Amino acid sequence: MDLRSMYRGKLPSQITVKSGTLITPSARQYLQETGTTLVVQQEAKDETQFKDRVVTGNEPNGFRQVGKIKLAVSGRHVHLSKKDVEALFGKGYELTKRSELSQFGQYSAEETVVLAGPKGIIIGVRVLGPERSQTQVEISRTDGYRLGINPPERDSGDLSVTPGITLIGPRGSVDLEEGVIIPLRHIHMTPEDARRMGLKDRDKVQVRVSGPRSLVFDEVLVRVNEDYNLEMHIDTDEANAASLQTGMEGTIWVTEEKSHG
Repeated sequence: MDLRSMYRGKLPSQITVKSGTLITPSARQYLQETGTTLVVQQEAKDETQFKDRVVTGNEPNGFRQVGKIKLAVSGRHVHLSKKDVEALFGKGYELTKRSELSQFGQYSAEETVVLAGPKGIIIGVRVLGPERSQTQVEISRTDGYRLGINPPERDSGDLSVTPGITLIGPRGSVDLEEGVIIPLRHIHMTPEDARRMGLKDRDKVQVRVSGPRSLVFDEVLVRVNEDYNLEMHIDTDEANAASLQTGMEGTIWVTEEKSHG
């Protein structure tokens, strides 16, 4: 779409095009520079009417924004099984709640452990509750280099064929055969949030963050549950790459093909 040749004089305040019209990056930049609003005329599902949608000059070609999302930076932590809690802290020991987390029923415990890998250790790693059926250790890629292990990016609970590590507590230690992952970046949302955005459990979306180190997070996993609060979780490496902190916002984007489905 060559806007300069189409409008040799001053651009109008608004330009309307049909859905599917190719809008080049240079055209989008020109729209931004001139303050012109682009309206894409989309066909309704019954194909008898059109629905207008306002597009900004920053909108990526082929994608549509469906909502905003609060960001939460998740540091390294451990989820322990009952068996491992007792091995690390003593028989009959129960975790002590330190503070509630944003997701319903989850909490940060007072207890911490030491992670010991082939090349190094990390002390003061927070335990999160409640207890789980299998112990899971979540770290960043940078932590993996420090420890000397190479865990895969996985969704929570997907622990098969993952490296192990040694956990050290005040009353003992546990040698895990598996259970260390780099958590996939993901979004928690309720079924109502998902319906509003046209998404479903296990979908993948893009999340864009602005600022001096603006970034597009691709392949963001959507997780849907009645007990979830709307929030995106990223690890410390991802946060540092875009100078992000907990509480900042991003925008959720889906492909035009998906948004029409």
